[in-house]
Amino acid sequence: MSVPAWLTGLVDDASLFPPTSVPLDRALAEHESHRNSDYAALLGGFVAPDVRIPDLIDVLDDRDQDEVLDLNLLVTGGAGAIGPAVRWASRSPLLRLRAIEFALRDEEDLAHNARRVLTGLDAVEEDLSEVEVYVELPRWTGSPTHGWLSALDELGSAEVRAKFRTGGVTADAFPSVDELATCIDAVLDRELPFKATAGLHRAVAHRDAETGFDHHGFLNLLVATRVCLDGGDTAGALREQDASALIDAFDADTWQRTRRWFTGFGCCDVLESHDDLVELGILPTGTA
Repeated sequence: MSVPAWLTGLVDDASLFPPTSVPLDRALAEHESHRNSDYAALLGGFVAPDVRIPDLIDVLDDRDQDEVLDLNLLVTGGAGAIGPAVRWASRSPLLRLRAIEFALRDEEDLAHNARRVLTGLDAVEEDLSEVEVYVELPRWTGSPTHGWLSALDELGSAEVRAKFRTGGVTADAFPSVDELATCIDAVLDRELPFKATAGLHRAVAHRDAETGFDHHGFLNLLVATRVCLDGGDTAGALREQDASALIDAFDADTWQRTRRWFTGFGCCDVLESHDDLVELGILPTGTA
């Protein structure tokens, strides 16, 4: 039994980032191990910031292997950094640019900032014909501002995908259920696919016994996406902690169609997500 189609490419390898912050050479070795495993289809791209591209290419060159690395390129500078980062990564035969990820700076005129990002993307349009583009919107307090919604409208008009932060290394990095539900409702209302990042190590929402942080579950996000599309209670799906209720919510075909909208998530520990899926019986025990 292989990885179900609806799980294909679900987990982007973000092991370079906190809390694991794995050294680059080890992260690449572990990524290669994932790629050669029975659960390889679960894996999306390898997430790396633009400032690490020279080191990344050096390590790949030293490994002297023919396999090209599927890269999710995280642009860390302003909109003007998009072009140089994309050109740098695109011209290396060792890298296949799979996705661009960019965090929208939390400025007063978010819509203007979004337009600047779109201009930066237009400048390298030829290099992005088969590349997914994600723009991370800043967090808000209370309710989304007019500027936040206007920025989302700008992304929607350009069919650029959204990205939401779902956790981190401190309690306040985790959005509430209501905040995350509002974000999902907003992007799907504009027919925008989205991905998530940080804090989504496990499938089902839970409270971490060690930190006391309330984590969202990636299976919850998938269910919430489908529920939202069907006009249901998005927040209720995010709150659900009964694994059986989530697993039995829809059939495989519905899961697969929902992945068009919730495209996946970045995780610093791919094996933790894999092992959780095995424990829940979603993946067979032989996928190791």
